[in-house]
Amino acid sequence: MALLNFRRKTDAKAPAGNAAQMEAFLQGYSIEVMPRTASKVEDFRDILPNGTRVYVAHIEGTPIEEMVATAKRINAEGYDVMPHFPARIIKDEATLANWIAMYQGEANVSQALLLAGGVAEPHGAFDSSMQLLETGLFGKAGFKHLHVAGHPEGNRDIDPKGGMKNVEEALQWKQNFSETSDAKMALATQFAFEAGPIIKWVDSLAEAGIDLPVHIGIAGPAKLQTLIKFAIACGVGPSLKVLQKRALDVTKLLLPYEPTEVLAELAAHKAANPDFNIEKVHFFPLGGIKTNAAWATDNGGASGVPANNS
Repeated sequence: MALLNFRRKTDAKAPAGNAAQMEAFLQGYSIEVMPRTASKVEDFRDILPNGTRVYVAHIEGTPIEEMVATAKRINAEGYDVMPHFPARIIKDEATLANWIAMYQGEANVSQALLLAGGVAEPHGAFDSSMQLLETGLFGKAGFKHLHVAGHPEGNRDIDPKGGMKNVEEALQWKQNFSETSDAKMALATQFAFEAGPIIKWVDSLAEAGIDLPVHIGIAGPAKLQTLIKFAIACGVGPSLKVLQKRALDVTKLLLPYEPTEVLAELAAHKAANPDFNIEKVHFFPLGGIKTNAAWATDNGGASGVPANNS
């Protein structure tokens, strides 16, 4: 089946001189879906490169059976599936073990994104991804890839006053855990809209001795109003001003946001600094997965390089 029967022309490609940098930076990108958005895609092979890692986001209230069915379908179409395990909606260790067994047995899953989850009060025994890791259940099941959350602009769930102390301590704990785990680990981050804070954060990790590969979260093309809504809901910090400034420009207000500028800057920085620890791009397709996939293809991200090395 031909890649990308669905295509959308974009006027926001990287400048010609930066095209090679952008193409290299986008290789092996991953993308996130939910069961309801996945159901709108007839066949992922029409829109995504072979071997793309597809995260399946678990929103509170979604039955685990629906999650597993989505993972099974995407895996059958030839993609590496990485489901979310949100600690605060998992009742207890027995529930966690059951989820792992269902994903593994029915959908051939061997990788997971562990995160606290977006609910204020835990539903049961778990409050953080670290507690999920401490159970040892993922290791016993032989999971090959375990990703944990990163927050370039802080996380108010962990540091309510907007600081970074608890976030930094959690990252150091995850680094230490990775050194004892057989699974390959990486940081999958919240999205941001400005390259400067991202570069500063990644450099600060290196200075702190944290060498977990970073899979940087990027919001895909979407209406400006949609992005601002999600950014506020998800606690995106300083780089939100990029969207707010754009909203004040009448000439841009009705145009869709595209992540060309932030990715071009990050790609150029990576090209100039090969040891810079952003290894992959992870897209949040807030304006639709087909639109996001088409944008990525138009900007060089369709060579089909698998994402499963980290």
